[in-house]
Amino acid sequence: MTKDEFVIKLDQKLKLVRTEFDYSQDKMAEVLGMSKKTLVQIEKGRSTLGWMGAVTLCAIFAKSEILSILFGGQPNEVIMALAFDSTERDYPKTLGGKVWWEEIETSFGYKIQKNLISQHYRILDSQERRICASFEFDHIKKRFEELARNDET
Repeated sequence: MTKDEFVIKLDQKLKLVRTEFDYSQDKMAEVLGMSKKTLVQIEKGRSTLGWMGAVTLCAIFAKSEILSILFGGQPNEVIMALAFDSTERDYPKTLGGKVWWEEIETSFGYKIQKNLISQHYRILDSQERRICASFEFDHIKKRFEELARNDET
């Protein structure tokens, strides 16, 4: 998934998220910091949220079931994978991927998982904390092998 594909998915679900929270177009526009006219144009497919608007939508409506289903868990994780591709961050502990994740490989307490919806990858340590996340499997595999090799010695 690219940033553009991420934005398109959110453009298409904006109205559903608005109705999920029972917001009027006026209220939703106010919450997202845009004009009602812009919101209407996005809902009609004539305009777009853009990257910043998409991130804002996900941040404000982090508890949305629509967004959770759309991205296979928390949209924040997809945002981080897109924003910091191939960069490791200090991620909080996860739930271990019991719902939205397929385990690809394990070694020395580390595991590679693939999100069933968004198709991005992550590495978890033995404490279920994310080491890194990316849409690039080659990057994840290389980092996984480095981690396993370091723990082997």
